Amino acid sequence: MFGPDKCGEDYKLHFIIRHKHPQTGVYEEKHAKPPDVDLKPFFTDRKTHLYTLVMNPDDTFEVLIDQIVVNRGSLLEDVVPPINPLKEIEDPTDEKPDDWDERAKVPDPFAIKPEDWDENEPAQIEDLSAVKPDGWLDAEPNFIPDPNAEKPDDWNEDMDGEWEAPRISNPACRIGCGEWKPPMINNPKYKGVWRPPMIDNPNYQGIWSPRKIPNPYYFEDDHPFLLTSFRALGLELWSMTSDIYFDNFIICSEKEVADRWATDGWGVKMMANANERGIFKQLITTAEERPWLWFIYLVTAGLPIALIISFCWPRKVKKKYEDANYKETDICKPQTKGALEQEVKEEKAALEKPVDLVEEKQQSDGEILEKEGEPQEKSEEEIEIIEGQEEGNKSNKSGSEDEMKEADESTGSGDGPVKSVRKRRVRKE
Repeated sequence: MFGPDKCGEDYKLHFIIRHKHPQTGVYEEKHAKPPDVDLKPFFTDRKTHLYTLVMNPDDTFEVLIDQIVVNRGSLLEDVVPPINPLKEIEDPTDEKPDDWDERAKVPDPFAIKPEDWDENEPAQIEDLSAVKPDGWLDAEPNFIPDPNAEKPDDWNEDMDGEWEAPRISNPACRIGCGEWKPPMINNPKYKGVWRPPMIDNPNYQGIWSPRKIPNPYYFEDDHPFLLTSFRALGLELWSMTSDIYFDNFIICSEKEVADRWATDGWGVKMMANANERGIFKQLITTAEERPWLWFIYLVTAGLPIALIISFCWPRKVKKKYEDANYKETDICKPQTKGALEQEVKEEKAALEKPVDLVEEKQQSDGEILEKEGEPQEKSEEEIEIIEGQEEGNKSNKSGSEDEMKEADESTGSGDGPVKSVRKRRVRKE
């Protein structure tokens, strides 16, 4: 028998010959020593392999995988059991004598037990320095019936017996319950049972073994290479793994013929498979054998993409808008006569001559800023004139009606409407 064999995680490459005993005519299996190399890669790489056995006329053998030697030896020395049996064997009728002493060591018969040796001392004693913890409840049990347990509705006391609630740990025993006992410690006075020391046995005779006799079935085969002839080739298959194929068996008497056949057949096939299998197919095949490699592939491919996106993707620029801080109107502010006069003059001046809008650009965000406390020019789009009678806003002003009339007369428009200006800041598009 020759070929690979896998059983669980045990990988083997068998080489077994059946040798015929020249005296009895019985065939006996002789197993070659196992290879010294690790055979697992040849069983797990999912590749086609070429197994070769070479038996030489000088009774030596070689085992090759893919034209590489993985095992070699001699048929006379490297098979179990050996081809040639032992010349002498143990006498099956021999028996060990009754007075045979196989003891290498014996107790010293002259040893005496010391007077201070106390065999009654226990191995452990109570720790006298231990003190019962505060809060230890001597009267409380360690387990109590579960107060929340209820008797099942289908409980039949005649068949199931008296129902008892399951027991749970006593919640009151946070420190301890029951009778307190000090912990046990090793006894420093303990010595155990006294035994005499062992000495060499003066009567020691060694390990007994049966006497040797000549092997009645001994023979000597100097050339086990000359095996019995055979006329058929068989396959012993028992596998739970799919997609296993065998082909191209060759048996010949010259190694050169087998090597030429391997080059013309198996070698060409391996080259064709190597050319067909691209890098991606090899990666996928490897990942199918080792599923954890999919995670490595994902990280390897995804990490550069994530870095490119994080560094090259345009950042979102937040549009900065100017805060709409509207100037509070003077409607709700108490106004005096002088304030009203000044406001009317400013309104007339704003209506009579055009106003240029001055834009002030800031380098940081391009906003239009207005400085508080300084006079600012206004465009026509920034001014909204609200017409209304000043008398309609009397409730919101602190001035009296006389003050309002005097203000109207001073401006020369006592009978006209008083125009109030509300400033509204707009964002520049």
